[in-house]
Amino acid sequence: MKTGFVALLGRTNVGKSSILNEIIQEKVSIVTYKPQTTRNKIRGIYTDNEAQLVFLDTPGIHHPYKELGKKMNHLAFEALKDADVIVLVIDVKAKKDELDEEIIERLKKIKNLIICFNKIDLASVIEVEEKKNYYKEKLAHAKMIETSVKDHFNLDGLIKLIKDDLNEGPLYYDPNDKSDASLSFKISETIREKALNFLRDEVPHALYVEIENIEFKPKKMIINASLILENEGQKGIVIGKNGRMIQKIGRSARLDLENMFHKTIYLELFVKVKEDWRDKNSFVKTFQ
Repeated sequence: MKTGFVALLGRTNVGKSSILNEIIQEKVSIVTYKPQTTRNKIRGIYTDNEAQLVFLDTPGIHHPYKELGKKMNHLAFEALKDADVIVLVIDVKAKKDELDEEIIERLKKIKNLIICFNKIDLASVIEVEEKKNYYKEKLAHAKMIETSVKDHFNLDGLIKLIKDDLNEGPLYYDPNDKSDASLSFKISETIREKALNFLRDEVPHALYVEIENIEFKPKKMIINASLILENEGQKGIVIGKNGRMIQKIGRSARLDLENMFHKTIYLELFVKVKEDWRDKNSFVKTFQ
């Protein structure tokens, strides 16, 4: 059986998390309209009769201005060392997504590189060809494929290309595993996804979810979690008038968690302020 690690690399918001979730057929990475929402190297595990692919959904490459942003970029580049195959995901509809020359030079040294031109359902044939021609010139050695998460278009083709670049090896995980993420991580990411989607631009990335306690009962789970913010001004926004926003976030997260764990979920959310947590190493070091 072929086995190996596959890094999904690319700019923010190009669809890496959506591709991973669709291939795994399970939500292992949060999906929001906001860029830079993936903070850890998420391991999604795909296993069939021929191969086991361990996916690393890396944080989107961007220009950081906080310690957290620097850490996210570091994690993305570290994935290059861990991976047997690198899939560079390109949003064919994005106007300005060209990678820095430093990144291009790194990718030129990667033997097993696949460029995935994603979201082709949103772009014209001309737009797709322009993107492909640009990267054919920059990274001529790379294999190329067009994909769209919508209708699972060509994701099977992407899996085949990845398999072609892998060697025979041992299984790293049980064939039934979909992710190696901890229970606390799955819960915190589910809550964070709902918060980011409901809050829109009011609290862009200054939000971190901390699981305080999980209590297991025969048919239910009791979860206490805190939404950590950077300043007092954000607190009222997250709580909302008469507590409506925090209730909306909790209700939506609870429904997702019940579908995930097939148990009744009792979810209690708190809101706390820890000034400028994104610039503090004690918090940033937890993203790894």
